[in-house]
Amino acid sequence: MPEIPAPEQSHPLHAIDRQVIDQLLAAATPGDGHLVDAARLLHRYEGFPGAVDLKDDLERLLRLWGLDRTALRDRTRAIWAAGYRPGLATGAEAVGSGFDTAAAES
Repeated sequence: MPEIPAPEQSHPLHAIDRQVIDQLLAAATPGDGHLVDAARLLHRYEGFPGAVDLKDDLERLLRLWGLDRTALRDRTRAIWAAGYRPGLATGAEAVGSGFDTAAAES
C-alpha cells in the first residue's frame, strides 16, 4: 500500500516571517542583522512540513548572497561572538530597565 503524504502545515509565524524574508530579499548586501535573521529563519523552518514558499525564498537568499548554510553559520557565529545583540544599533548605548532613572536617585 502506498504511503500517504502528510498534509502541509501552516506555521503560526508565517505572515510575520514573510515580511522579514521580503525585507531580506531587498537587501543587496546583507548586514549582520540580515544574516542573523536569515539563519534563525532557516533553523525555524528546517524540517517543518509546510511553508514551502518561505523555505524556497530562504534558499534563494543564500544564492543571492553567495553563501551556503555552512558559510552562513560560520558568519553568524562570528557576529554573535563579536557581541551582536538584536535591536541594538552599532555603537548604541545599552539601556537598563525603567527603574534605572536619575529621578529615582533623588
